Amino acid sequence: MQEFKGKVAVVTGAASGIGEGLARHCASEGMRVVLADINEQSLQALAESLPAETAVCKTDVSDSEQVKALADFAWGQFGQVDLLFNNAGVLISGASWEIPLKDWQWILNINLMGVVHGLHHFVPRMLAQGTPAHIVNTSSLAGLMAAPLMAPYTVGKQAVLALTETLRYELAETPIGVSALCPGPIATGIADSGKDREAQAAQTDGQKQLMQFLSDGISQGMSPADCAALVFAAVREDRFWVFTHEDFKPEYQRRIDDVMHNRNPAYNQYTVDE
Repeated sequence: MQEFKGKVAVVTGAASGIGEGLARHCASEGMRVVLADINEQSLQALAESLPAETAVCKTDVSDSEQVKALADFAWGQFGQVDLLFNNAGVLISGASWEIPLKDWQWILNINLMGVVHGLHHFVPRMLAQGTPAHIVNTSSLAGLMAAPLMAPYTVGKQAVLALTETLRYELAETPIGVSALCPGPIATGIADSGKDREAQAAQTDGQKQLMQFLSDGISQGMSPADCAALVFAAVREDRFWVFTHEDFKPEYQRRIDDVMHNRNPAYNQYTVDE
């Protein structure tokens, strides 16, 4: 896609963070925007602040029927969808064997199945349009590397990346482009998204200290607006990979080298130079 003015975007997780940044950038490009999130109050406030034609649809992406309703709503409001951002996500931490199964299910239902639901209910209609379109799925730097105490998030994001790469192959001969957003630290509230879950309450002092390090890094990260600008540049160029932090590429390379040389993985606590 090269031109965005007058086109229609659907953004899940639009009420805050990366999703809000994407929605604001869509509006700045002259797009019509469908805002989806479980937080309807924040969605309404965002819609009122955007200089664009918007529509708000409260959506829990973990529920397939609600995502189907979102697709029905988007086509009902605007008659088309040209740019789909499967972006909604949450984070939870703790030792992989200690995290309650209900918390595992919670994060995977949102971070992974939310993307699956988006593809299931949107791709057939986007194909039927027969016009240029693009899909951006939000993975993470965790889609390419692992860290302790992050198992549910890492598992979901690596699965999203595998799904997105597969989708790229499947849609290669169609007018629909596909990109994987693999952000490093972005200044969002995602570190607090699981604060009321049982897994967070059961953390040890050491686990809390490591997660505070993560939270501090996120809070000092790139702005959602800058992240959104990088995403749109990639869509214009039909690039699959969307990285926000080049600093992490040596870590990706180290993992590849470990694979190629059959070395046991070793965790290095990484930092980002801003």
